[in-house]
Amino acid sequence: MEKAYKFRIYPNATQTKQIQRTFGCCRFVFNHFLAERKSAFETDGETLGYDACSAELTKLKQELEWLTEPDSTALQSSLKDLDQAYKNFFRRARQGGNPGFPKFKSKRSNRKSYKSKGGIAVTAKHIKLPKLGLVKAAVSKQVQGRILNATVSQNPSGKYFVSVCCTDVDIPRFEPTGKSTGLDMGIKHLTTNSDGTLTVNPKYFIKSENKLAKAQRRLSRKSKGSSNRNKARIRVARVHEHIANQRKDFLHKLTTGLVKEYDAISAETLDIIGMVAQNPYLAKLIYDASWGELQRQLDYKCHWYGKQFAKIAQSFPSSNMCSGCGCALEEHIKLSKRKWTCPQCGMKHDRDVNAARNILNEGNRMLAA
Repeated sequence: MEKAYKFRIYPNATQTKQIQRTFGCCRFVFNHFLAERKSAFETDGETLGYDACSAELTKLKQELEWLTEPDSTALQSSLKDLDQAYKNFFRRARQGGNPGFPKFKSKRSNRKSYKSKGGIAVTAKHIKLPKLGLVKAAVSKQVQGRILNATVSQNPSGKYFVSVCCTDVDIPRFEPTGKSTGLDMGIKHLTTNSDGTLTVNPKYFIKSENKLAKAQRRLSRKSKGSSNRNKARIRVARVHEHIANQRKDFLHKLTTGLVKEYDAISAETLDIIGMVAQNPYLAKLIYDASWGELQRQLDYKCHWYGKQFAKIAQSFPSSNMCSGCGCALEEHIKLSKRKWTCPQCGMKHDRDVNAARNILNEGNRMLAA
């Protein structure tokens, strides 16, 4: 089993310069070979693969000595990221979606990262990284398994982090409870269980919206390129970071509790982009709910802890079907109609609880099959 451990690091001045130098070299390698691949396709109708780019990188290092200063595995990882971006582009194009051709990386981007391999070790208060040596770190938990790689990153507020990816990690399984549940996701209540349990949506973005607006107004008044503008930008980034940390902490506690309590969990798959386009007035609330991240965490945690997880298709009519007799209504029930009665069996339903029960029944059918 693979697992990643993320810690904040506190590099000194020399290590910070080396990290920034590595960011710049990785960005240069990515952009250089993206331009090379585009040029080769326009000229010969063929694209360069990873092996060809790797061979060219070796020659490029002989011409540009400053490319030998960062960790060599970080530059190779940048080439692999470019190759993966091309593969993702062709895969999406075959599936008929929005392909999203690889883009050049901007020097002004506030999110930077690179990946290193080899010579990585974690101690009680430090992490050993290639070309950096021992870096002071807030190691909050013991790292288990064999270390594969480490990703050094800088977030928009200027903080540095390292994510250590390990394999052969022994994750203890949760005890079976013999219970299963279906989850209906919403805005007022983030989740509604099939047994009627409700989880109130904390709406962290809405709570911090005034504070964020104030920080953004201050940023808009600063002169471009000034140090005061950069300080104001960092203040805005810290508000966003605080909201994201609140949301992430809440979702992790919620999903871990669900996986611990139930042996099988079924959740509906939502077309979030389509819902935002249909309801632009609810877009802010929909994004704040983070339904996609909730489902992603449930998926991998069920895999980790030996539980079952079923994704219900978007086309499944969970809200338009009676969970008692299975009668499917011809007319769609409006979102404003929270309670309704089945015309066939006379059973009274709460809209969300009924949908959660239908999701549970469909999930049990899928898992049994």
